[in-house]
Amino acid sequence: MICRAMRSSTGEPHQIHGQRPQWRRRRLTLAFAAAIVTPLTAPAPAQAADCPRKDTLGTSRLLKVDAATFPRVGLKSFPETLPLQDKEVVLTFDDGPWPPTTTRILQALAQECVHATFFLIGKSASEHPGLVRRIAAEGHTIGHHTWSHRSLLRIPAKDATAEIDRGIAADEKALHGIATTPPSTPFFRFPGFESTPETLDLLQGRGIVVFGADFWASDWDEMTPKQELDLLIKRLKIARKGIILLHDSKARTAAMLPAFLRYLRDNDYHVVHVVPKEPAVDIGRTP
Repeated sequence: MICRAMRSSTGEPHQIHGQRPQWRRRRLTLAFAAAIVTPLTAPAPAQAADCPRKDTLGTSRLLKVDAATFPRVGLKSFPETLPLQDKEVVLTFDDGPWPPTTTRILQALAQECVHATFFLIGKSASEHPGLVRRIAAEGHTIGHHTWSHRSLLRIPAKDATAEIDRGIAADEKALHGIATTPPSTPFFRFPGFESTPETLDLLQGRGIVVFGADFWASDWDEMTPKQELDLLIKRLKIARKGIILLHDSKARTAAMLPAFLRYLRDNDYHVVHVVPKEPAVDIGRTP
């Protein structure tokens, strides 16, 4: 059965269609299933997974990226972003895993058959490895967000490198049982988007894509879930597409998300799932 056309604790002070195309779908195993990045002029995008329920938002396609083609993405920080078409969005969540709220985020995404990218804090990943494995098992992409969410702009270069490496190693340990600094998913986001030329060069040299964002809901500010929803929709209407930054550590976001996913579904938006073009390393899982 196919979905309805497959429709598509830390705060951080950031800077601030009618009918859908009918694509044939094959079931994917997990986030590293075969798919291709197609040019915007290509006749069909990479295929997304089937959904067992009708009338859900669904994931419209996979977009495979690597640092050679997309070293830094997100217009709030960089001059380029991902090659998204009108009314396509990429959902990303920072600062997890955090059991009280990440589980609610996962439930909302599963209800609508939507996949997202989670940028994990290494310390929290080391404390909740089962939740890290659940995020991956449910088909989402795991990215990295340092060990403890320190500003890498305000510490010595060697400490910044240690924050990056320790965070990646902790995420990999939680996910695969092996602490490695080459990440199995080479995606990274700076806390507060605070990078330096040195850390940007470091990550690019390692083949790691740096994610910024195109817009966000400012969910680090105090507001009600309804206020957050209204603000996010307002910004979406202006941007029309892009990488959206949210925080799975925020209760207001967990409460808001089901309504936002329904808005996307009812207003002909498409969710694109970003996955690595090739894993940086082949990490075997422990028994």
